[in-house]
Amino acid sequence: MEMRKDLMEYVENHEGIQVIRGGGADNRSWNGIRYKTGLSGKNVGSKNLSMNLATVPPGAIAYAHIHDGFEVMLFLLQGKVRHDFGPDLKFSVENEAGDFIYIEPGVPHEVFNIGDGPLIAVVARSAADEWDKIVDYPSKYRPSAAASDEKTT
Repeated sequence: MEMRKDLMEYVENHEGIQVIRGGGADNRSWNGIRYKTGLSGKNVGSKNLSMNLATVPPGAIAYAHIHDGFEVMLFLLQGKVRHDFGPDLKFSVENEAGDFIYIEPGVPHEVFNIGDGPLIAVVARSAADEWDKIVDYPSKYRPSAAASDEKTT
């Protein structure tokens, strides 16, 4: 993975310890979720980990997807979320601030902010490339391809 100079500008390098102060810049989005610049292979050379702070606006949906070959752990700092998951998204679980969530590789899931305000979560992945191994999964909520959210940096 190539390190990106634009993401490296937020990183302080201290001879083996690298730091982003203040939670990083709020400058990226994917699938209805805003991300602060976190740590990944793109800015610190991580080989197997990435971590960001994610914000999902009230009422927003992160459309159904699968993490292809990597694990995800979340810690909810604020808000309330529902995950519809499994084959045909037939299962559902709700979580709120203070909860930890683990998502196994390959589990289809769709994320709904069901709280009154923004949902804010620390997101850790066992992949250094963040979004490169995320695969769309069919969803009745996803807009047409022409109108859908694109990965932006």
